[in-house]
Amino acid sequence: MGFLAPWFLGGLLAVGLPVWLHLLRKHKTTPLPFSSLMFFEQRTQSSIKHRRLRYLVLFALRTALVALFAIAFAQPYLKRLTTPLVSGKTIRVLALDNSFSMRAGDRMERARAGALSLAGGGRAQVLAFGSQVHLLTEVNSDPVKLRAAIRSVEAGDTRGSFAELVRAVRQIAKSSQAPVELHLFSDLQGSGMPSSFADVRLGEGVQLVPHPAGGPAGNWTLESVRAPRRVYTSSKVRVQATVAGFGTEKATRRVSLVLNGRVIDTRTVEVPAGGRASVEFLSLEAAYGMNRGEVRIDSADALHEDDACYFSIERAEPRHALFIHEASNPRGLLYFRAALESPSETAFQIDAATVEQAANLSPARYAFVVLSDTGPLAPGLEKELRSYVRAGGAVLVALGRASAVAARVPVFDEKVEEARYSGREGERFQTAAWLDPAHPSIGKDDRWDDVKFYQAVRVDSGKARVAARLSDQTPLLMEKQVGEGRVLVFASTFDNIANDFPIHAAFVPFIEQTARYLARLDEGQANLLVGSYLDLRNAQEKGASVEVIDPSGARAISLDEATRAQNIQLARAGFYEVHRPNKRDDLVAVNADRRESDLAAVTPETLALWENTGNKAAVPGGSAAAGEEESKPVSVWWYIMLLVVALAGAESWLGNRHLGVDKEAA
Repeated sequence: MGFLAPWFLGGLLAVGLPVWLHLLRKHKTTPLPFSSLMFFEQRTQSSIKHRRLRYLVLFALRTALVALFAIAFAQPYLKRLTTPLVSGKTIRVLALDNSFSMRAGDRMERARAGALSLAGGGRAQVLAFGSQVHLLTEVNSDPVKLRAAIRSVEAGDTRGSFAELVRAVRQIAKSSQAPVELHLFSDLQGSGMPSSFADVRLGEGVQLVPHPAGGPAGNWTLESVRAPRRVYTSSKVRVQATVAGFGTEKATRRVSLVLNGRVIDTRTVEVPAGGRASVEFLSLEAAYGMNRGEVRIDSADALHEDDACYFSIERAEPRHALFIHEASNPRGLLYFRAALESPSETAFQIDAATVEQAANLSPARYAFVVLSDTGPLAPGLEKELRSYVRAGGAVLVALGRASAVAARVPVFDEKVEEARYSGREGERFQTAAWLDPAHPSIGKDDRWDDVKFYQAVRVDSGKARVAARLSDQTPLLMEKQVGEGRVLVFASTFDNIANDFPIHAAFVPFIEQTARYLARLDEGQANLLVGSYLDLRNAQEKGASVEVIDPSGARAISLDEATRAQNIQLARAGFYEVHRPNKRDDLVAVNADRRESDLAAVTPETLALWENTGNKAAVPGGSAAAGEEESKPVSVWWYIMLLVVALAGAESWLGNRHLGVDKEAA
């Protein structure tokens, strides 16, 4: 036994406190009135009985309590001999790297051959790892099972992660309580190392034995492709691609654009040594529907699978949006339509209707609905709009003079407080004093400083999100979630009367971004990396069946998962087809992480440092080898403090009892 803070043992001197309480304190006698002592004989009475210990049990409790306090703060510990790992029962873990880079040349074949040579003569376990670890066998001594598991390992499309491997091996060592000999069959790619070296610390009792299966590090790759997700006109589409070389010399590469299996165009590009170069195609003309795009290079290197990069592109008709306005005020429609349909590649077509005409239209046919200073709506129209929004639709409400006389904002359901007016003469106007750049309607186009607002309708924002405020703190842009849909309120109009916003450069991007946000055009992605998750449904589609076809043409999820799964992990490169019951089908292009294309291995110094983070016997100055007994300090502080609490309770109870007896005797 020892003490981490022995100086606190000086507190044992406080044991004298209970001695003073029970023995040395002055005995006091309560004087009693008496008539006369003249007939009493004077004698000396012994006080020895007053110096005797009383309440011995209480005295012992108090003494022990003080002593334990001093001992506890001295932090006592016990030395215990432990055998962390059992000598002679080593587990041999055969870890095969099946990440994307192992597709290069004969790396996978060499790794399997090396693992097969060790699949016998003792307990072993086989696992494969990329971005995740897959245990292929339990710990066993059957060479037939071990070799079968090794032969089943094939290189995949995921990114390698040595940190995930080490975490799994540490868990194997902990659960088995035996030393682990980790045989790593990998190309030891440098990109597989984590940013923090502590994440690959092997831990006590784990010994790393690397078996390099790499090869030449030079590799060309089609690193990325930029193409629009959707197109709405017959004009040709612009596609940009980036070619990268890792450990390569300066060379000229031929780049081909492929659409639906047909080569559209071919260009050449000169790539500097170990650098990048871009190439642009202006010849892609997409057909209606989903199109499978691909850009290829002629690399002639060992890793062919990264010589192509996939992308998907959809040709569709512009979506219709409904613009409802008062018959006497069409100016807002003029500016809104000009802003939304001004780009050559517009995604929307505006259908205008007066309030009276809108009563005969179904909002469900439109991507979103705009209410431009309409004032109170007919109960039937507002009811349809509410149902439309709750089902996932979207409404944009612009407020003006007609809206100011209403008690509340339609569909938004918040109270209209007042309309604020400013004259155009002098400096009497409001400006947008605060904008939320995180809101999709504003984004990076937040140059509203010069916009003058002469009229704004103050609305109680309630629990709505405020994305913009005027200089007098009037909420200018608000959003509220209603059911599965959304309602945006712009506290002014889209004409040039209540403000001069339409004549500023920020108006067009604001209208375009708001329209895309309301129509949910930018939700989801058409190009993802292997290992990413793809959302299959939203909350309103719960229980609806979704069919997913993987790149090989097989179903990627079971029938049970088709009705329950919220997302799916994309495990392979290629095209995934997603068929939803609402006819909203997707074609998702999936590519391997191009960090796997850098085939450079970890440096020998890093590998040596990694090996030394394992078994203590391999570390200079290590305390003990695996299987040897060693002493470890075990703190008993908590046990002493629990005993102190128990003694304090007993002392309090016993002290109160004796005090009650003394009072009764008095």
